[in-house]
Order: sequence, then C-alpha cells, then structure tokens
Amino acid sequence: MPASLTRKQQRDQTRLQLLDAAVDCLVEFGYAGTTTQRIQDRVNMSRGALSHHFASKADLLVAAIHHIADQRLELLRSAADEIEPGPHALPEVVAAISTAMSGPPFLAALELWVGARTDPELRAALMPPERRLGRALRDIFEKATAEADPEHSRLAFDSLLIFLRGLAITSILRDDDRFRDDVVGYWLDHMAPAS
Repeated sequence: MPASLTRKQQRDQTRLQLLDAAVDCLVEFGYAGTTTQRIQDRVNMSRGALSHHFASKADLLVAAIHHIADQRLELLRSAADEIEPGPHALPEVVAAISTAMSGPPFLAALELWVGARTDPELRAALMPPERRLGRALRDIFEKATAEADPEHSRLAFDSLLIFLRGLAITSILRDDDRFRDDVVGYWLDHMAPAS
C-alpha cells in the first residue's frame, strides 16, 4: 500500500489540478467564459477549497500561465539541448519555437492576452512569465543562428515570433499542415539570418 501523501503533497496536487482545470477552461470556454465555478466543477472542488489556493480568478489564471510557461520552457530546453549550434540548426529551432507557440498552452495564453487588453492587473501579472519565455526563446534562437550582427539577429527573432504567433492564430480557422510548412519554409528561405 503506498504511503499517504503529506499535507504539502496534497496541497501541491490540488493546486496542480486547479491549474490544469483553469488551462482546460481557457481553451474550451475562452477568457470570458472561464469562471471559478467552471474550474471548481471540473475538479469537483468547493469554492472555499479553491479560494484557499487562489484569492481571485486572476490569481488562478496567472498561476496557470506560469505553470504552462514552465512546461513549455522545459520542453524547449530539452529540444535545444539536442540541437548542435550553428546556422544549419535553424530549421530545428524554428520548429521547436513553433511548437511552443501552438496547441492548447498557446491558446490558453492567447485568451489571457486578449483579456489583458482591457484588464491592467492581468496585463501586469502576465508580463513576467511572458518575458521569461521570450528570453528563453531568444537564447535558443541565438544559439542556432550565431548571427554576427546583433541588430539583424534581433529583427530576425522578433519577426519570427510575430510570424509564428500570426500563423498560430491563422490555424484556428485554417488548420492546414501543408500551408504551415510552406510559409515556414518561405520564412527560412527569405527572412532567416544569413548563414
């Protein structure tokens, strides 16, 4: 019989369940449709239990994005560790960054970005994890490009992020792998830093 969980382990497990439920609700119902009641219902938890862990909906949602950012960063770093540095690695790096900017975690973050447009507190809370993720993405990009011109590298990186965010949003209405591969190939051929 497994040993029973300590109180800290139980709290951590409950917190993780709430974070996962919040992300699921953001993806399924959007920011406006994500309510603490829906999150509670998803994990069969009372309002008191939820408020024991998170004082407000905003606190819960921001903690969920930190949680997702941590997971995305770990996956990115694992992928980056497998890539040999140099400009030949750029397609692999673009693929890794593209993965970080797609799927349910990205959609959940996008919902919070939209909510943050009119909610200054949410916007302020989102900035630290987004900056942390941005720095990690830039480090991975620079490892692959070894660009001598810092200004060109910055513009290439920024254009890549803007491009991939737009592509991820486009995929909501146009989920077409061939289209995606074609436009990523075009970026690599025409916009990527020179080797």
